[in-house]
Amino acid sequence: MFVAASTDCFPESSLSEALSRLVDLEYTAVEIAIREPGPQLRPSQVAADLEKAVQVCRDTHRLTPCAYTVDIQTENDDEYYRQFTALCKLAKATKVVSITVPSSELGTPFNAEIERLRKLVSIATLDGVLVSIKTEIGRMSQDPATAVVLCDQVKGLGLTLDPSHYVCGPLGGANYQNCIKYVYHVQLRDSTKDELQVRVGQGEIDYGKLVSQLSLVHYQRALTAVIPPMPDVDQVGELRKLRLLLDSLL
Repeated sequence: MFVAASTDCFPESSLSEALSRLVDLEYTAVEIAIREPGPQLRPSQVAADLEKAVQVCRDTHRLTPCAYTVDIQTENDDEYYRQFTALCKLAKATKVVSITVPSSELGTPFNAEIERLRKLVSIATLDGVLVSIKTEIGRMSQDPATAVVLCDQVKGLGLTLDPSHYVCGPLGGANYQNCIKYVYHVQLRDSTKDELQVRVGQGEIDYGKLVSQLSLVHYQRALTAVIPPMPDVDQVGELRKLRLLLDSLL
């Protein structure tokens, strides 16, 4: 395992600015967020000019790209899969194995979600990329049991575990032990049952226990800090604190 940070920590900054700030914080690996819309890189831009996107994602200020988290927003299915295909080619060209996508919103027919995820996995497999769905409040993956069933039904699908969404929210305190064996990627902050993000050390995330659980299934990928700005909180200090904490556990 190794420590990384996400460009989602700086949602208002350009990609270059976000990378520069993470270098200043002494991170060495980065998860690049590719969202539509946003001030950083967008899925539509990747699909429109793959070569340029590859150049952008290789210019990472000495940070090693370890994962992409993507949010494609289009109502056209063909365009959705076209953009996702381009993102997989970007991952292959930049030697990134992991792509995180959101699961569908609550209320989506289960069979439709299975079909969508199977197609994503089949596309990604052609470029040697692993697809995982993020555990997230308000989406089908907010219930650990449902997340496990999705992975069981879609061969090759994994999870991007953000334990904050299982500590907070409508299923706060849910047991996610059964999710561990499906984890392809990890995103971390600190949380309580009432607040998704609090200062590191003031929440209920047991980082040591999580690292031990991941070690038992031979997880060898990133532990990624995702700490967007909070009012009246020193974000730089929080990101540095989490990096040091995670380093001490590895």
